[in-house]
Amino acid sequence: MVVDQKVNGIYIGGEWLDAHSTRPVQNPATLEKLTEVSYGGYDEANRAVAAAKSAFPEWSTKTARERSTFLYKAYQKMMEKKEVLARTLTLEQGKPLSEAMVEIESAASYLLWYAEEANRVYGELIPSSKANKRLLVVPQAIGVIAAITPWNFPASMVTRKLGPALAAGCTVVLKPASQTPLTAIEIVKVFEEIGLPQGVLNLVTGDAKAIGDAWTENPDVKLITFTGSTEIGRQLMQKSAQHIKKLSLELGGHAPILVLNDADIDLAVDLTIASKYRNCGQTCICTNRVYVQNDIADEFISKLSAKVGEMTIGNGLESKTTVGPLIDQSALEKVKEHVQDAVLKGASIARGGREWTGDLEGYFYEPTILVQVNKEMKVMQEETFGPVLPVDTFDTEEEAIRLANHDQYGLAAYVITESTNRAFKMMEALEYGIIGINDVFPGAAEAPFGGMKESGLGKEGGKEGILEFVEMKYVSLGVRI
Repeated sequence: MVVDQKVNGIYIGGEWLDAHSTRPVQNPATLEKLTEVSYGGYDEANRAVAAAKSAFPEWSTKTARERSTFLYKAYQKMMEKKEVLARTLTLEQGKPLSEAMVEIESAASYLLWYAEEANRVYGELIPSSKANKRLLVVPQAIGVIAAITPWNFPASMVTRKLGPALAAGCTVVLKPASQTPLTAIEIVKVFEEIGLPQGVLNLVTGDAKAIGDAWTENPDVKLITFTGSTEIGRQLMQKSAQHIKKLSLELGGHAPILVLNDADIDLAVDLTIASKYRNCGQTCICTNRVYVQNDIADEFISKLSAKVGEMTIGNGLESKTTVGPLIDQSALEKVKEHVQDAVLKGASIARGGREWTGDLEGYFYEPTILVQVNKEMKVMQEETFGPVLPVDTFDTEEEAIRLANHDQYGLAAYVITESTNRAFKMMEALEYGIIGINDVFPGAAEAPFGGMKESGLGKEGGKEGILEFVEMKYVSLGVRI
């Protein structure tokens, strides 16, 4: 199914613009070309910044209630168009349509939350130690922000940045992933349809390096918010240092799930599958490693393997599909490399372990379970970003904590237990920014999302999320007594 022959993916100052070149967008399940999208670069990126800078004074001085109204209208429009948006998302990204629908609803929820939160960015009156002074803290929008979003959640990662930025009074330049620009284009059209003032939101699809270089070098960009790999996050930090830009980074993860021996095993199996194989394992907070207590390990692995074997691989547009494709050939090769490395180092394949060769030409790999794993394997140290689940065992809680804590990553971790005491002990000892206790879907618009260590800086979501986009201006006012 072809979306269109050509799509303009550059939106600057309220106008959709063409570019000198285009890039094809394909369906990763069928390898069918969906369309060609405008491919911008350094010049377009800087033009977008200029438009955003021009729009900033008027947008930032609107009342919080006025900005809130635009966000609420965008939320309503997204919900009206959720079926069309979900289908677009599945076509270009591959995830099952049911998952895409959940993502669109989640994406819209960030606009709703920040429509409300726009009115709650409070300042402060500080009791002064001197009678002739009044001390105030005044929040103000930071300026033009650049948002760079990934392909694995091409809707929710966009609105998770747009919602708080626009609510705070910032103007935005947005670059979506080259593999999945169509969803972002449709979201920008939503804002266009509800009458967002020109220049407040600008979009540039195109060359990631050229656009990133433009925005790190341009002093008019005051903050870069990025979701992606730790490696690219490091590069953005280095390049942004010349202007001491503020950064909000949600980076790589390697989430463990700890299954304690008092857990409901059936629940533990269901939660593990839901976490690991959602979006074909291409989720920053999905389970990357399972640690199950020895005395329940055999039963857990047996039930896990049986249920994983019931999953249906296929085109995300088919209602029976529970596991879609990987995003591209390089993602498929990485999965194959990690499985091969694990087997060479002693792992056994309990389920899957092969590239799927069904009736589709896309980038498919069987949902896989590895046992007899060890920490020397890549799959136990690096983010696979695919449907491969290594299962290890432990005896004591202290051992589980030691195994689960990762030297580099600290984004999310999960614990399955029926004991409140054990839950608190694990939660306090695990070195991760997000902890799920009997819950593997912790993301919510009303809660702060972000990692520790090399998994990122700052928070997205919650009341904390909007504070990334404001500067707290301190005012000391002398008064006559």
